[in-house]
Amino acid sequence: MQSVTLIKGDGIGPSIMDVAVRVIEAAGAKIQWQEAEAGMGAFEKYGTPLPEATLESIEKTRVAFKGPLTTQVGSGFRSINVELRQRYDLYANVRPAKSWPGVKTRFENVDIVVVRENTEGLYCGLEHFLTRKHDIAESLAVVTRSASERIVEHAFQFARENNRKKVTVCHKANILKFTQGLFLEVAREVAQKHSDIQFDEKIIDASCMHMVMDPSQFDVIVCTNMFGDILSDLTAGLVGGLGLIPGANIGEDAALFEAVHGSAPDIAGKNLANPTAVLMAGVMMLKHLGQNDAAIKMQKAIEKVINEGKHVTPDLNPDSGCGTVEMGQAIIDALD
Repeated sequence: MQSVTLIKGDGIGPSIMDVAVRVIEAAGAKIQWQEAEAGMGAFEKYGTPLPEATLESIEKTRVAFKGPLTTQVGSGFRSINVELRQRYDLYANVRPAKSWPGVKTRFENVDIVVVRENTEGLYCGLEHFLTRKHDIAESLAVVTRSASERIVEHAFQFARENNRKKVTVCHKANILKFTQGLFLEVAREVAQKHSDIQFDEKIIDASCMHMVMDPSQFDVIVCTNMFGDILSDLTAGLVGGLGLIPGANIGEDAALFEAVHGSAPDIAGKNLANPTAVLMAGVMMLKHLGQNDAAIKMQKAIEKVINEGKHVTPDLNPDSGCGTVEMGQAIIDALD
């Protein structure tokens, strides 16, 4: 029995997480949940969006399963996600984007995984005002050889373990000669140790253009923090949106699995939210925990329900008449 910290989150978080927990348990996973709080709901209760009790729980379990959290924009507490990633050194953010036959999009057979460095770059938190009037602000990007090496190595290992053929490093070394130049230099060095896997390199802006013209040329992508944040949302758009995309944050001895979309307070409590992203994050979590039978069973049931399109939320089929709860039950029924 594996202990997992369960953070239901804000807005639609509790409803989609309740569905995810029911599906995970119905799939036969052996998990003992330790419920904890974070986000704006926690801030209103405890005066902090990340209570000490939540951190203590993650310290013990080393695995967290998290719904979407609300963070104030432009002021207040810095991103909870960034804080968790840096506190537990969750250096690899892995976001797969794969086409669903039951979801109509501009492209078919998209299958891209973005592996994003998760702890430094422009999101490392080194920013400040340069004047007393607060009319000039500065952010510093930090790129280190050690962090670059381990994220590129993670991308190649992921490719090997999942029978992927190519790793593409996306960069801006033509302009940012030092930070992006170092990242590209390290990527080339690591690639030489994995000669059985094809290596490619693309400038980030060209990557965006190529991705919306012909996404089939991409397989595994590795890049620095902010570029990975942008590209992973772009790949989500290719397959139907963030409501279908899971995220894993992996460290040496801790991991966090989450829905990567927002808390959508406008539809909270209305039984409208699509639970697919967090369900697929649950599949990734079960594989990480070595509970592969439950993971495969759960993934097949999710795919069956979405590809049939009869018992899905309105964003996937406006005529289905189903909501979050009904879609979850259809997936549980499909487990058999």
